[in-house]
Amino acid sequence: MQKALIGKKIGMTQIFDEKGNVVPVTVVEAGPCVVSMKKTVESDGYCAIQLGFGDVKANKVTKPMQGHFKKADVAPKKVLKEFRFDDIDAYNVGDIVKADVFEAGMKVDVTGTSKGKGYAGVIKRWNFGRLKETHGSGPVARHGGSMGACSSPSRVWKGKKMAGHLGAEKVTVKNLTVVKVDAENNLIAIKGAIPGANGGYVVVRDIK
Repeated sequence: MQKALIGKKIGMTQIFDEKGNVVPVTVVEAGPCVVSMKKTVESDGYCAIQLGFGDVKANKVTKPMQGHFKKADVAPKKVLKEFRFDDIDAYNVGDIVKADVFEAGMKVDVTGTSKGKGYAGVIKRWNFGRLKETHGSGPVARHGGSMGACSSPSRVWKGKKMAGHLGAEKVTVKNLTVVKVDAENNLIAIKGAIPGANGGYVVVRDIK
């Protein structure tokens, strides 16, 4: 059975394995999530389940969403994500999915929104090289340099790496290892770093 959870990044720490080695881990509050919708091939053309995470007051969601939660007979949730599973027979609307669906040693992919860095130059954003700051190179040591030819093609090619907004985009880190699962407190410890700031929402799913 395919497994996935919505969670919240708590922060990084370190734990010791059975050999006494230090293992850097990211702690994620994974669930509990509730199945708020179930899609089938007959009704929607594909199989999927919708999970909700994080309690929110009813007056904080729109009226259409209030109706959506009321139809499923579940409390309003702050975050909703849809997961396309090949087999959804094991899930029913209203089911609670907790952190114990994962276990130590499992390989997972974690998706989150990376930290926003604001407006950044080409060196920070794209790892460009720089000019020497000697012998009259002027105040352009960190500039992007030439944008291309002049008369042909008389424009800048689409996709040209330039200065601009850095971060705050969807990022997936693959093939991470679950080191420890605290089912009682719905916490999982994942080896290494995952995208986003502390308190950000992430999606943890097992590898097919």
